[in-house]
Amino acid sequence: MADTPIVYTKEKLIEKLIEISNQGWIPNARHGNAGGIGNTLEDLLGIKENNLPIANAAEWELKTQRINTCSLTTLFHIEPSPRAIGFVPNIGLLKFGWAHKKAGKDGYSVNEMSFRQTIGLTGSDRGFRVVIDREAKKVLISFNALNVDSRHASWLASVEKRIGLAELNPQPYWGFEDLANKAGTKLLNTFYVQADVKKEGKKEFYKYSKITMLQGFNFDGFLQALEEGYALVDFDARTGHNHGTKFRLRQDEKALLMLYRKVTRIL
Repeated sequence: MADTPIVYTKEKLIEKLIEISNQGWIPNARHGNAGGIGNTLEDLLGIKENNLPIANAAEWELKTQRINTCSLTTLFHIEPSPRAIGFVPNIGLLKFGWAHKKAGKDGYSVNEMSFRQTIGLTGSDRGFRVVIDREAKKVLISFNALNVDSRHASWLASVEKRIGLAELNPQPYWGFEDLANKAGTKLLNTFYVQADVKKEGKKEFYKYSKITMLQGFNFDGFLQALEEGYALVDFDARTGHNHGTKFRLRQDEKALLMLYRKVTRIL
């Protein structure tokens, strides 16, 4: 007979998370798994996925993160418009791509190209930046050859031969409405659990020391996070494989306060 699925009320889930926090250091339940913090917490809660089984409140999820990490949190994936152009594979890689760091090694082709960068309003060292046009209600990607770092001079010369050095035309963009709809389905009400991490030999241990309840996505706050450099656009493609364009968030409590209308610190 199959086990009866665990169903929590929000109150019972909070009690359980506090109980887990009070256990102190807990060994990684799945040794060698890069997602060990989340996997271990799911095991402790008796759930299989991060969509929390909360009674009468399906739209909740569980997010975990190491404390004091510099890594970014992925908010959601969405490719820019115009979709018919296929900006990342057809322009980003073909016209602006550069040699992949593993080109000619580890089974990669000598011609392997990369278009991988994380950019905000301040721009990348290859001249790309995010632009927010509130009048047109668009978040756009812009290219300015004058802002390319001198370290990339040979790459810039190759771009000039391939496509020229003018502004992108058309500029890839995301409409505010599309972003709001996507974010509204992905940035659900969330229990955000952060853990301290230590190693003893090759074994990782976690202490779940911060728990925050996030409710009600705030699109105006999302735009503010972009404008203030807390939210970024991440392109991640190589020849023959686009890992998906993402909006990502820096690890900063102020950023969370921007993205959600109600932030409740549990621990």
